[in-house]
Amino acid sequence: MFKKILIANRGEIACRVIKTARRMGIATVAVYSDADASALHVEMADEAVNIGPPPATESYLVIDKIIDACKQTGAEAVHPGYGFLSEQVAFADALAKNKIVFIGPNTTAIAAMGDKIESKKAAAAAKVSTVPGNLGEIANAKDAQKVAGEIGYPVMIKASAGGGGKGMRVAWNEAECAEGFELARSEAKSSFGDDRIFIEKFIVNPRHIEIQVLGDKHGNVIHLGERECSIQRRNQKVIEEAPSPLLDEKTRPEMGAQAVALAKAVNYDTAGTVEFVAGQDKSFYFLEMNTRLQVEHPVTELVTGIDLVEQMIRVAAGEKLAIKQKDIKLDGWAVESRIYAEDPYRNFLPSIGRLVKYRPPREGSADGLTIRNDTGVYEGGEISMYYDPMIAKLVTHGPTRAAAIELQSEALDAFYIDGIQHNIPFLTALMQHPRWKSGDLSTGFIAEEYPDGFTAKPPEGEVLKVLAAVAAAIDHLNNARRREITNQMDGTPVRFANQRVVVLGEASQRAHVEGALGGPVKVTLLDDDGEPFDVLELASKWWPGEAVWSGLVRNKDVSVQVRPILNGYDLAYQGIHVPARVYTNREAELAALMPVKEAADTSKLLLCPMPGLVKSINVEAGADVKAGDPLAIVEAMKMENILRAERDGTVSKINAAPGDSLAVDDVIMEFS
Repeated sequence: MFKKILIANRGEIACRVIKTARRMGIATVAVYSDADASALHVEMADEAVNIGPPPATESYLVIDKIIDACKQTGAEAVHPGYGFLSEQVAFADALAKNKIVFIGPNTTAIAAMGDKIESKKAAAAAKVSTVPGNLGEIANAKDAQKVAGEIGYPVMIKASAGGGGKGMRVAWNEAECAEGFELARSEAKSSFGDDRIFIEKFIVNPRHIEIQVLGDKHGNVIHLGERECSIQRRNQKVIEEAPSPLLDEKTRPEMGAQAVALAKAVNYDTAGTVEFVAGQDKSFYFLEMNTRLQVEHPVTELVTGIDLVEQMIRVAAGEKLAIKQKDIKLDGWAVESRIYAEDPYRNFLPSIGRLVKYRPPREGSADGLTIRNDTGVYEGGEISMYYDPMIAKLVTHGPTRAAAIELQSEALDAFYIDGIQHNIPFLTALMQHPRWKSGDLSTGFIAEEYPDGFTAKPPEGEVLKVLAAVAAAIDHLNNARRREITNQMDGTPVRFANQRVVVLGEASQRAHVEGALGGPVKVTLLDDDGEPFDVLELASKWWPGEAVWSGLVRNKDVSVQVRPILNGYDLAYQGIHVPARVYTNREAELAALMPVKEAADTSKLLLCPMPGLVKSINVEAGADVKAGDPLAIVEAMKMENILRAERDGTVSKINAAPGDSLAVDDVIMEFS
């Protein structure tokens, strides 16, 4: 077994590999760019080597720097994680030439499967069902339109070396095909150093289901069941689960057998994933094979009890698989949410900055339920514009799908992040969605259910009662704490009224509150005439100043995020994000008379929607533009975003130039 390995990656996956290596008694080496000098994976590793400037093309993607780090530290093997160099033949070859073991597949398998064009050819030769498409790379936008026309719209434009949603576009017509081709090629070049593009038929209303395979260097290959990854946005997975609610005992082994047959055809010898696009009728077609560890591997680990990183290390060291296909049993259900640094209220645009607060839910297992949080960040750390915006992967496991979803919902409610925008409100809303709960999924789920983007629903029904009760209880306990402090100072008793008016957005609720610090609180809800109509018993150990109120409401576990604001608290719960103003009766009467502050008019300005780098300005001062015309492209976290005109107008002034780094709401151009 290896004594020391190097992880040629960063963030949560580097931390994930380090944890297993540490458990196996293997020393670890981290590599880091200047932007990651204080990163968590650097702190966790036994040694760390700086490999250059922040851009990945000057650090994490430079093969010679990784090899030099191995030589400098004496690392015997390299785990590539996912992304970066994980599926590059040149990297594996360079390691082999320097007698360093690659903790990944052999180069023949990488060449055959890691390249999406070659993998489709290999799958077709192995008689695996494949999606209709063009298996040759496309030279330019005109050729892309020709190929797409022959296949028939809609089509998927994909980077051959792509992954993680980068370099992928769906086109429904010729105009979208030409534009999508150029954007996919540009993203592929900047993310993977490979701008080859191919096109295939886009299956309408599909589901994305993948099979985890595991092989060794002695010809043994098994599969570890499936994962469903149909909840996607912009071709990037958002929520994954294992097993799939679609498959049955007939389809599961059929899909697994095809995945194993394909892996054996290329002598696959580590952990990998064979991805399929599945129809609602359980038909399935080979999509691609990822010759690496997947982001979503934790859900497979939780339902099988197998540490995939450990298996990869053991296989790379020459060991035979100790697990047979008959040993694989799927136990319970696991759900994973990807927590990203992005603003769900602004069309999921990237958000960068310092994590002022980072308080994930407590990890562990109890009563058949498990919470796991894979992360590469810490409170006080920075979210950089140079890399993927993932903050963490929150994974829950329970005996049933419903139990895993309920636990995921509770854990998300308790996951507190401040300093940047994040997608937790969206994820918690998804957990409550009836269609998600029923398992009626497709890759178009988010686009279909949120066609106008995500907005938080106003609280209503039982949720309104819970939030009103929690806000009233928090205010009551804060007043009790103030009273306690004041009484200790001068001995003068301070009294507070027990009746409050809680204003939650457009709704309001009168309440009478009773209880003391450290004990239960009873909140009696009152109608407009002051008559009681409902009583909520709250049991919690919450103390003034804590970021999350956790406890029982009507004997049900509830976690509400709490941020103090003027005259109240900003509350987040089950995808609802609402200010709760807590007033006395007289204060409520006066607050109702206050004028509403009007938002500034920005209709004649193009504002930068997220921190990023200006890639291009597509118009000049004096130009007339029509609604929908592209005005500029801003790149953030490896994704290029086209900013379009919202209405017809004339450009009066350009305030930014290509290469400029902009903050949120910086003015790019003005209109007359």
